Amino acid sequence: MAKVEDGSRRTGWATLSEDVDAALARDPAGTSRLEMALTSPGLHAVWVHRLSHRLWQRRRTRLVARVLSQLSRAVTGVEIHPGAQIGRRFFIDHGMGVVIGETAEIGDDVMFYHGVTLGGRSMRRVKRHPTVGSDVVVGAGARLLGPITVGDQVQIGANAVVVKDVPAGVTAAGVPARYRPVDRSDPDRLFQDPAIWI
Repeated sequence: MAKVEDGSRRTGWATLSEDVDAALARDPAGTSRLEMALTSPGLHAVWVHRLSHRLWQRRRTRLVARVLSQLSRAVTGVEIHPGAQIGRRFFIDHGMGVVIGETAEIGDDVMFYHGVTLGGRSMRRVKRHPTVGSDVVVGAGARLLGPITVGDQVQIGANAVVVKDVPAGVTAAGVPARYRPVDRSDPDRLFQDPAIWI
């Protein structure tokens, strides 16, 4: 699995521009970079997270980070704890109802649909949220729970409940999730299995 590169550590317009381009590439309803920048709540939530995560790194500004993340939640409907580590070109389509816990880690080129949860299964102060690899698509309403690891190039089907590690290059669908291989020779491999939409 690729190492998670914390996208919030990059600075400036390059990161914002890269996020907009990723959103436009993954949203067929988007017609321009300007439209995406102005109207995508998922994109706005990611941008606020990048700022709140930087504030979270300094103990004296953690309260500010939490307040900022809660304001973002109120405006966008997306709840991302400032402690979560999110890689480059992360996109949340539609956004509403997404929850990403404090110890979650997300790789590069990941896409979530609405209602996705990266949640914990413990009340202890330990690593309790999922680690998601790169080039992953998570369908609407999916629940990834506990300190599990999701490999690179994985599809998680809509409404799946994932409580065990997911190997790279598979589709995980169902309750509890079961895995099927993905044909990597297909350029549309991330969208080929109908289970991603069920």
